[in-house]
Amino acid sequence: MIPLLTGIDRDHGLHRGLTGYLAAVSAAVGVGEESCTVDLDDPASAYVALDLRLARHPGRDTALLWDECHGWSLAMETHSGEDLLVLAYLGRELVPAPSRVGAFVAAVRAAGGAAAPPAPPDLRGDRGELLDRLLRHRRDRWDTTVPFLTRTG
Repeated sequence: MIPLLTGIDRDHGLHRGLTGYLAAVSAAVGVGEESCTVDLDDPASAYVALDLRLARHPGRDTALLWDECHGWSLAMETHSGEDLLVLAYLGRELVPAPSRVGAFVAAVRAAGGAAAPPAPPDLRGDRGELLDRLLRHRRDRWDTTVPFLTRTG
């Protein structure tokens, strides 16, 4: 037996859905698609560089992070090149509307950053359901000019 949906098909669908979703999110937070990267490993994840500095952390670059376990978080770069430091999680849902992600960034910015390290939410669910939600944002054609950097395997 040969399954109708192969790993390659799932990865292609995940790539199409996630890049379309990131395009909408990047527009909602005011940055271009060239600021986005995706990683299709398990768990799938994404990075969106922001043009934002926080009052509590001047001089530090910020980014939005997304993964299929914790959803969206806002993080800041470290000076040592280590992993980013998560300042806040959006929580509640894994694929919220891009406008909700934009409101989350605005709220963290208005607060000047987080006062205490947050606890990550556990939002992991069925990957098929995740794929269905992301595919609502898919690009209908394969566009090789899309500036996303993608890492797989």
